[in-house]
Amino acid sequence: MVKVNVGGCSSFVKDADYQNYVQKALAAYDVLMAESGPGNDFLGWKTLPVDIPDSLIDECEGIRDAWAAKDVDLVVVIGIGGSYLGARCAIEALSHGFIRKEGVPQIVYAGSNLSEDYLAELMDLAATRNTACVVISKSGTTTEPAVAFRIVKEYIEKTYGKAEAATRIVAITDAARGALKTLATQEGYKTFVVPDNVGGRYSVLTPVGILPIVLAGFDMRAMLRGAAAQREALLVKSEDNPAVQYAAMRNLLYAGLGKKVEVLVTFNPKLQYLGEWWKQLYGESEGKDGKGIFPASVVCTTDLHSMGQYIQEGERLLFETTVTVMNAHREVIVGPDEQNLDQLNYLAGRHVEHCNKMAQLGTKLAHIDGGVPQMDISVERLDEESLGALFYFFEFACGVSAYLLGVNPFNQPGVEAYKKNMFALLSKPGYEAQSEALLARL
Repeated sequence: MVKVNVGGCSSFVKDADYQNYVQKALAAYDVLMAESGPGNDFLGWKTLPVDIPDSLIDECEGIRDAWAAKDVDLVVVIGIGGSYLGARCAIEALSHGFIRKEGVPQIVYAGSNLSEDYLAELMDLAATRNTACVVISKSGTTTEPAVAFRIVKEYIEKTYGKAEAATRIVAITDAARGALKTLATQEGYKTFVVPDNVGGRYSVLTPVGILPIVLAGFDMRAMLRGAAAQREALLVKSEDNPAVQYAAMRNLLYAGLGKKVEVLVTFNPKLQYLGEWWKQLYGESEGKDGKGIFPASVVCTTDLHSMGQYIQEGERLLFETTVTVMNAHREVIVGPDEQNLDQLNYLAGRHVEHCNKMAQLGTKLAHIDGGVPQMDISVERLDEESLGALFYFFEFACGVSAYLLGVNPFNQPGVEAYKKNMFALLSKPGYEAQSEALLARL
């Protein structure tokens, strides 16, 4: 279960002001629970942990087993934004940092950029491996994943033949319409549905995240159990509800103290992509109508040697939220050294994780002294259940926080602006007339 501690903000805010924002957060909580706010047709994520049928997990495991029988050792997951960030977060958090699990394919990602070098190097890898593909797109026409899929699909068809290629490509897409759905039907791909009432950045507990996580060899049932347990806790309306506490304090710091930037901090490098997933969730949900906290992330202690100076003494526009994993899975103990040239014998016999925790506490105190409010979000251990709980907690808290802020958490009108310009500059049919005017501005 996720725990929230806002005590590191107590020297910056008055308790009366915090209690006022707790009441505002409870009112926003009511809007989310009553499904009466803007974007209420995109609330399917709220019940996903208890709605996902076991048969869907069985289907995903069937694909895993079928590809294992073909000795597939590379799966290219094609998607952008919420179509890959949640899965990548989970897979990187749960995987061994250096050794791939035996009998499990390597998961690589495409469709999140338009870098020619990146795609060329990915195809170099595919040429040395036994390859399959999962393509994730509601429409099938989003430029970045569509370009990547065209290239990967062509390679798989040329290498294995069209009939075999159809067994090596799975599409996660709309139930009935769109270019990818049409292609999947024509080619006979296995398909899974992205629910109409779940937006991309809230989709990690749909087939969008479930299939890649299962293919990577992890226990999706446990992740759903963790999310379901967290959901039960958040359904209790209370001033002690962790989502209410988090939403209240971050909005007080933003509106009351002018803290415009929230830095998500982890002292566990396995959670780097939690920061990437969280940035999209909160940036895309809250950054509109001239409002919103800017989401940033760091991995410490590494980034204390780069961003640490700014956080400690730069402009006082930010606060930090640290995600803490309380217990490590492994043990590494610092040994003694006869010469002690590095002067570390005072640490002899101590766990490395103890050193990490003391670095975290020391950093917290230093940053409070430097004028940076601190919140802590913690889980007991980094495993499937805890990740499921974290995913659901942040999604739920985002809905509460955005409604408190006064914006629609579930739309993203601003992301279309760059696309229109890109289409014109690429001379996409229907956009050619705008190209010359845009080039003149550059």
